[in-house]
Amino acid sequence: MAKRDDMSTENIITGKLTQAFAPESLRVLDESHLHAGHAGHRPGGETHYRVHIVAEAFKGKSRIERHRMINAALAAELAGSVHALAIHASAPGEAGG
Repeated sequence: MAKRDDMSTENIITGKLTQAFAPESLRVLDESHLHAGHAGHRPGGETHYRVHIVAEAFKGKSRIERHRMINAALAAELAGSVHALAIHASAPGEAGG
């Protein structure tokens, strides 16, 4: 039986952030392989992610507010399988997305 890629943690994160923020751009990178042997790493990965997101929802929000918004959207994943999430969030026209 083939593995169901559509239900990977990366795809779940992508789906939730797309639904919550309708981003202009979004990249979700699984960096679990970079953390082998470190805290929170598990065989099979899907524990450490980096998110680059540009969305109108972040306009006028501080860095902390943006991170809180993303953490709220991904609360179930952060309470479960995701050990670490590096966030790069910006509004359209800002640098650093």
